[in-house]
Amino acid sequence: MIVGFAAGGGTDVMARNIAPYLEKYLGNGVSVVVKNMPGASGQIGITAVAEADPDGYTIGTYNLPGAMARTLDRNADYDADSFTYLANIVNDPNVIVTPKSSDIDTMDKLVEAAKARSGAVTVAMSSLGGDDHFFLQKLSSATDADYITVPFSGSAPARSALMGGHVTMGIINVSEVVNFRDELNVLGIASKARSSMAEDIPTFQEQGYDLVNGALRGFVAPAGLPEDVESKLLAAFQQTYDDPDFQTAMRKSGNPTELALGDDFEALNAEQLELAKQIWETQPWK
Repeated sequence: MIVGFAAGGGTDVMARNIAPYLEKYLGNGVSVVVKNMPGASGQIGITAVAEADPDGYTIGTYNLPGAMARTLDRNADYDADSFTYLANIVNDPNVIVTPKSSDIDTMDKLVEAAKARSGAVTVAMSSLGGDDHFFLQKLSSATDADYITVPFSGSAPARSALMGGHVTMGIINVSEVVNFRDELNVLGIASKARSSMAEDIPTFQEQGYDLVNGALRGFVAPAGLPEDVESKLLAAFQQTYDDPDFQTAMRKSGNPTELALGDDFEALNAEQLELAKQIWETQPWK
């Protein structure tokens, strides 16, 4: 199991949580060995998966929208057709947060401020070309307002700048805000239903804004897997996801789960690629 990021990060934690369950449900003495291949925002690892033999013995983690964004902002030795889509396991939806001291503590107040002060609302986020950035583009379109992007090297420094009152608002993921609720106003969550990790946070759709977006983490194999091998892997991922112990482990590690299996995952990938293309064509981030 190739992980395109360093040990200890969210993607690596997901992979190590799922490995023993895949061993259990694949059976026949199968061992799942996690191999970290970090670098180039996950590109090195996912390229290795795309180029592996399609025999079922090599799978890898797959992050959206990053995996598809990398095919637009640089030369990539893979594309959307390079993979067999197995299972998306994590959907970590975006949230909008403001400093606790801010008088902007509702979505309506934020939109009012953005429209009243064009270009004055600054937005902290982890990087360009990722789910935070793509969500901001959706927000701008949905609210017919302009926001100024302030990218940081990661979610932690973005959150620190927000807490210090150096920016108006921030876009991060729900997993990154659950332990900081006393220090931030959380205006809404970009999921179709409320998150079990923070059930008191209303969705944006509840508030009249059609905004659904997040960081997606799953698993793919090289394109061209034999049908019987693909079926075995899909069944093992489904059984793993349905296992209550696995769900408990994921909650404890701060990973919100939402399954998209096989064809559903491939369709999800196509949606993310289309969104990335639209943003790249109008507002390229490199």
